Amino acid sequence: MRQKPTERHHAPMDVSARIEAVYAQIVHRNPGESEFHQAAREVLPALAPVLGAHPEYLEARIVERLCEPERQLVFRVPWVDDDGEVQVNRGFRVEFNSALGPYKGGLRFHPSVDLGIVKFLGFEQIFKNALTGLAIGGGKGGADFDPKGRSDGEVMRFCQSFMTELHRHLGEHTDVPAGDIGVGAREIGYLFGQYKRLTNRFEAGVLTGKPVAWGGSPARTEATGYGTVHFAQEMLRTRKRDFDGLTVVVSGSGNVALYAIEKVHSLGGRVVACSDSSGHVVDPDGVDLALLKEIKEVRRQRISAYADAKPSAVFSGRGSVFELSCEVALPCATQNELTEQSAIALVKNGVMAVAEGANMPCTPAAIEIFREADVLFGPGKAANAGGGGHLRAGDAAERLPRALDLRPDRGPSRRRHDRGPHPVPGHRRPLRLLPRRLRPGRERRRIRAGGGGDGRPGRRLSRSVQDPSEPIRRRR
Repeated sequence: MRQKPTERHHAPMDVSARIEAVYAQIVHRNPGESEFHQAAREVLPALAPVLGAHPEYLEARIVERLCEPERQLVFRVPWVDDDGEVQVNRGFRVEFNSALGPYKGGLRFHPSVDLGIVKFLGFEQIFKNALTGLAIGGGKGGADFDPKGRSDGEVMRFCQSFMTELHRHLGEHTDVPAGDIGVGAREIGYLFGQYKRLTNRFEAGVLTGKPVAWGGSPARTEATGYGTVHFAQEMLRTRKRDFDGLTVVVSGSGNVALYAIEKVHSLGGRVVACSDSSGHVVDPDGVDLALLKEIKEVRRQRISAYADAKPSAVFSGRGSVFELSCEVALPCATQNELTEQSAIALVKNGVMAVAEGANMPCTPAAIEIFREADVLFGPGKAANAGGGGHLRAGDAAERLPRALDLRPDRGPSRRRHDRGPHPVPGHRRPLRLLPRRLRPGRERRRIRAGGGGDGRPGRRLSRSVQDPSEPIRRRR
């Protein structure tokens, strides 16, 4: 006689205890990686409500699988400097999670980079990319190489050696790196050139952050900085405020910081300070963005050169940019730069909003101080997701439902059927819809099918000019 299968009875799970067990396992498996431990500690407790409502996630060990990278790559990067001496650095790529799509995340070149730093950045990238709603996974990479003070030739040789090892793990449907600290358009260009040489393929989607002229996408450079400011603007609107007339401080002077400053100025705010690893400058008249770009992107000098060129600016190599009086603070430099002491100073000076443009720039103690003081706080997983989410393999212009004009002097116009009052009177709109005829990938050609020897007229079919392999679709 066939027996009935016995039912499995599971004891109720203590979600908090399970989360603590997962965190203890992370610390045990990843010793010495304090940044990764911190990132996990910030995320795991926030998952408790979801895990309580869905105990099957615990049974399937979804959290444990989420916290363990799918692949971790560590490799040697030998290169030759201008003196003919061989230098050896260490490269990393952590392909953390591809549940939603190919790994997507930047490359960081900085002496502080190690496996723990890259792992924490990759872990953050999973959630940032998921929030965009696009089909992209999370990953991150880099090397303990410092491009500061190196010639273009040295940077090129390092990038070529780095890509020689990494290229076999990349692909527009596999892993799509981008820039980060120490990796700008110059470095991306060298990396892409070597990838193209090694693979004998022009895969424009394999590295994002390239100039538009050779495979990049419009607004990619500005996306993270602009997105952070747009996020902060929406935060301010919850209290019936906007950037007009506000005093803002921005940490950093790299890609994110530069375009955050640009967008704040376009919305009527005044950025009075910015920084780099050598210190910070204060300019009561407002940061001269053109001069700052000249110093950081062309001359590649330290921030002190800004004070030398601008009489109204003062450079300081001591203290923090967050000790200054401001109403909005945008940390756009690096992890854990905004400490508990900096948060106390900001609150004392009357800050009303903080939006993270960098990855995990605020320490847990600083975040708690902002919450207790009722300061608006935008976590980086949402506030700075623009860079990774703006593109998917370099061709989001064809994939997004509508193309956007993110120029700083433009604002969001609406179509005739979606017209409504702008929420902030007196400001130009930050987003503008491009006409359909100007959107990339819209060119079509018509062909006729049928109409053969049977004498019947052919039916009109369409096929994309850009992708001839696309299946023919019949017009209805």
